[in-house]
Amino acid sequence: MELTYPKKVVLGDITVRDGFQHEEKFIPTDAKLWVAEELILAGFKRLEVTNFGNPKVMPQFKDADDVSKRLHASKKVGHLLKDVEITAITIREKAVERAIQACKEGYGPDRILFMVSTSESHHRTNSGLSLEEYWKMCETYIPKAHDAGMKVCGTVSTIWGCPIEGPTEMKKAIEFTQRWLDIGADDIEHADHDGSAPPNKVYEYYSMVLDAIPDPSKHVAHFHVTRGWGLANVLAALQAGITHFESTLGGTGGQPANFLDGVPVPGTGEYYYQDPGIVGLVSTEDMVVMMDEMGIDTGIDVDRVLRIGRMLEKILGRRLRSECAHTGRIPKGLTGRL
Repeated sequence: MELTYPKKVVLGDITVRDGFQHEEKFIPTDAKLWVAEELILAGFKRLEVTNFGNPKVMPQFKDADDVSKRLHASKKVGHLLKDVEITAITIREKAVERAIQACKEGYGPDRILFMVSTSESHHRTNSGLSLEEYWKMCETYIPKAHDAGMKVCGTVSTIWGCPIEGPTEMKKAIEFTQRWLDIGADDIEHADHDGSAPPNKVYEYYSMVLDAIPDPSKHVAHFHVTRGWGLANVLAALQAGITHFESTLGGTGGQPANFLDGVPVPGTGEYYYQDPGIVGLVSTEDMVVMMDEMGIDTGIDVDRVLRIGRMLEKILGRRLRSECAHTGRIPKGLTGRL
């Protein structure tokens, strides 16, 4: 018997936002722009590039406007942007208002992202609001975002567990997904931010999601590798019928940094896991190589992605979590070596 899974997928890379938010040194704006441009040239049609939230909380994104302006004005990829969906994170009201203003000035994102957790304590840590307060805020701001020409993604987190409260109910995440769509969200990111999801529960959850809301374009899978299960979970989601995934180069990312360039900053408070190297996302390089070997059409230039991944290691100054960035693709012919 053969595994059954979609033969064509849509991949979004979120390195420039989620990948960099956990870094404890400021990533130069030029480097952020270079990574974004190279990913577009590699074929990515969906990118997250910044966070319009309070730069005092997350100073990694104090250059949000500059990154957005320069990407829109880029001579390197400007001609390709009409086919690329650029996303920015806007957890609270002022961030949405900044994104709307950026749209008015011609450099705003195509899509913004709100975020809820099924765990009340995790949600309040991330947003500063109760769940009901946050839903009411989103009901007000989703129409404003649409009026400005932006799509809205609603994230559902702590689906499989919470680093603060422990076990959670998957059924609640299905209810939250439907609530997002009911109040106008265009698509849903289903996030394992904690790396708590075992593959069997991933398959069970996404099967439930697609039974309830069968349009796969509405659902984006987001997995962390805190416990090493990331690609196993990608496979489980594929088998359930999911076609949209997101990842980061080198498996970077995780909880926003609470320390930057030698200075403590708020972030989202104390780290859930003290080892900063264990909390990133599924590696873009490894995922595209795996999918390529499985015969799945990603639309991505795999070799270029591997080169970008190796350059990112130079930008960050350390070995990252991609295996394929170093081992390369599986050879398809004789190499002349024994």
